[in-house]
Amino acid sequence: MYIYKNIITVEPGKRSGKPCIRGMRITVEDILRWLASDMSIDEIISDFPELTREDILVALEFAANRQERTLVAA
Repeated sequence: MYIYKNIITVEPGKRSGKPCIRGMRITVEDILRWLASDMSIDEIISDFPELTREDILVALEFAANRQERTLVAA
């Protein structure tokens, strides 16, 4: 388990307050969309060398933890 506070940042004026990676304009959502479009971690890092493997793994863990809500069928 990673600690988010040094990697995931939220600033009201940046990317509409979405969770970003280390104060950059790259959001957790961006990373999830790249992975969902079949980009590998290595491809993402190649395209965005300012990111690290740890950044991507923390983004995944952060997103997973935000989904720990119980869905109730209507």
